[in-house]
Parts: sequence; structure tokens; C-alpha cells
Amino acid sequence: MKPPETLAHVCAYEGGAAWLARLPDIFDQCVENWNLTKIGAPYGGSNVSFAVPVERDGDAAVLKIQLPSPESEHEAAALSIWDGDGAVRLLAHDPARCALLLERCEPGDYLADASDVDPLTVVSNLLPHLWKPAAAPFTRLADAAAQWAQEMPEGWKKAGQPCERYLVDAGIDYLTELGKNQRESVLLHQDLHGHNIISAERNAWLAIDPKPLVGERAFSIAPLVRSFEFGHTKEATLYRLDRLSDELGLDRKRALGWTVAQTMAWSFDGGYVATHHQTVRWLLGRSS
Repeated sequence: MKPPETLAHVCAYEGGAAWLARLPDIFDQCVENWNLTKIGAPYGGSNVSFAVPVERDGDAAVLKIQLPSPESEHEAAALSIWDGDGAVRLLAHDPARCALLLERCEPGDYLADASDVDPLTVVSNLLPHLWKPAAAPFTRLADAAAQWAQEMPEGWKKAGQPCERYLVDAGIDYLTELGKNQRESVLLHQDLHGHNIISAERNAWLAIDPKPLVGERAFSIAPLVRSFEFGHTKEATLYRLDRLSDELGLDRKRALGWTVAQTMAWSFDGGYVATHHQTVRWLLGRSS
């Protein structure tokens, strides 16, 4: 197995080049250890993992090999807690190789690309299934917030100060205020956007790639409010915030604050920097 060219960018991450060099051996070991057959072509669109359709004992599955990172460290634990309720089911886990064997979802279309459903109805139905009580080994939202607040000013500077400083300050203020008074600890999917919800036969829609945390429910809709694939206008952004807060019984002010906070914390990498900053301006009531 030759690593796909779409993963070449992981060489920029700490340990990425070494992981990419080991990937063919890790893949072969997983195939042997789990008796995998009928290896298909790798899935596209994966940023920091290698995923490929396989079969085990005649049953369809997906082999996912992850670049080791704090965000993906406890994905298997989260999937085990969900046990297929609202999320893809974990079939096997090899922690030494950061490898997961997952149920294969067919047809596997992204919610972001669906034209025949209301995505916010899908989300409102899906999220309550994911809010399971949880604690260790997951990172607490309060701890993640403290780390994001500490790192944000330097991240802004390293990125070339791509936005106004008041956006950074707003993110830090919300992280500091909201992080210190968490009201509950449920399992959170901190990256639940339109390309991490896929269609399946067992359930109409299932979540994938959780990057789990534990904390309050109001945080859950942050990635969905900023999901520009569902409409990137001020009106569409505020509509998602208002409707999801209402239908899920969330505190709108806290949901807004968490959206600003996480969006800013995640806004200095990737190809959507300007898009994320525009979203935050709208949420703060600024047009530019």
C-alpha cells in the first residue's frame, strides 16, 4: 500500500513524516491481524488519517489509521460509549497502531451534500443521542478552553495577524468566562459539521470523526453554527444558532459564546481563515 498523495501535507505536523513513512507497514499489520480482505481504494477527504474500505469475515468495514494526536487519542473510547447510537460503530481497536476498524456506512453521503433533507432537523435529532454521561479519559472542555485561550494570541501572531485583534480578545474572553463554570459533563463531538455526518442504512445519519471532549451541551452546536456549507451569510448563521438553541433547549448566549470561542481557537490553520473570521464578526454583531 502506497500512502495517497492527499496525505503529503501531514509532513508539516509534528511526527507526520515519520508516521507517513510507517503507514504502509502499519496497514499491512492491521490487514494481517484483523484478517482483512477485499481492500478497496482509499477514501478521499481525510486530513490526518488513512481510511479504506475492507471486509472482515465477509462483513463490510472501514480500516482507519490515524496520525497520533491529542484530538484523535480517545476517538475509540467515544465510539465505544456511543456503541452505534448516533455514531458509526467501532468494531475493533489497535491503540498501539492508532488503528480502528469501523462499520461501513452506505451510501455514505455527506449531510453537507444532501439536497433532499433539512440538515438542521437531522442535527436536532442526532445530537441528543450523542450526549452520553462521560468523564475520564476524555479531556474536559474547561481544560481545552484554558489551553485555547493561552495559545490564541501566539497563534494569531504566527498566522500573520489575519484578523482584527478584537476578535482574538472576544474569543479569549468567552473561553475564560464559559470554561470556568461548566454545568455538566456529557460526551461532546467537537467537530460535528456537515462533512462529519454521513448517510447509512442502519440509521439515516451517523456521526463520524468525533475529536471528543466532555462538557456542557451548549458547546455542541458551535461547529454547526459556523458550517458555511449550510449557508454563509449573517442571516443563515444566526438562523442556525437560534433554531438549534431552541430545538435542543440550549442556552443561546452560551452557545453563541462557545461558537465564537472555538471558531477563533481553530481559525488560524487551514483554508477557511477568512470565512471563520467573518462568521465571528456576524455573531458579535459586526458587519466587517
